[in-house]
Amino acid sequence: MLSTIQPGYLHIIASDFDARPMSVVKDVRTGYEPELARAVCQRLNLEPIWHNVPMADFYTSLQTGQYDVIWFNQAITPERQQWVDFTQPYGLFDEAVLVRADRPIHSPEDLAGLRVGGLADSTNIVLAATFPGVETVPYPGSDKVLPEMLEALRSGQIDALIDDEFVLVVAAEDDPDLRLAFSVLTQVPFSIGVPKAHPDCLNALNQTLDDLIADGTVAKLWSEWIPWKPFPLKVS
Repeated sequence: MLSTIQPGYLHIIASDFDARPMSVVKDVRTGYEPELARAVCQRLNLEPIWHNVPMADFYTSLQTGQYDVIWFNQAITPERQQWVDFTQPYGLFDEAVLVRADRPIHSPEDLAGLRVGGLADSTNIVLAATFPGVETVPYPGSDKVLPEMLEALRSGQIDALIDDEFVLVVAAEDDPDLRLAFSVLTQVPFSIGVPKAHPDCLNALNQTLDDLIADGTVAKLWSEWIPWKPFPLKVS
């Protein structure tokens, strides 16, 4: 059996904020990531336990030895790779910009001179900084950060919001006053962060992901939660 900090369980650093379709907490935690975590844990004879941790504290919290992995909307970046080893990706994701429906914004160039909000220390806010002439407005990662950013957009505190495309597709569907202005085909890989001192955990997770991709389980979960995008991973 895979060695974890508590035998029989996988303690997962995550957040409770609404990140549909990737993750949402209502009566239970569900979404693409939690359901994939359950499938992985079932193969490994583990029970997943999620912990709501501020996103700014994900990587320092993992170093305390109280958790096994980080599994919540984590893009692979060089900065994060200094803290953890990442598994193979379980998805490739694009980024997008959300605006109020009445704003004539359809491209990065249309954002010149405007304020673009996004999650602090994210690949999204880094991308926004490459748009010509924009002012980026970073928001700290709390479990209320998405509602806070959406309210800032509605009230005019920011002119646009940049985030992962799948999150903003849902936000636009929920609010007719908001509109997806454009997407950027970045195909950012999302993965599970594992402490560098636990290569056995990394290897077990990679093998299990391999098996679940090969047998179609991951593609089935993708089609259930992200049906508007083709499944991006190839079976090896």
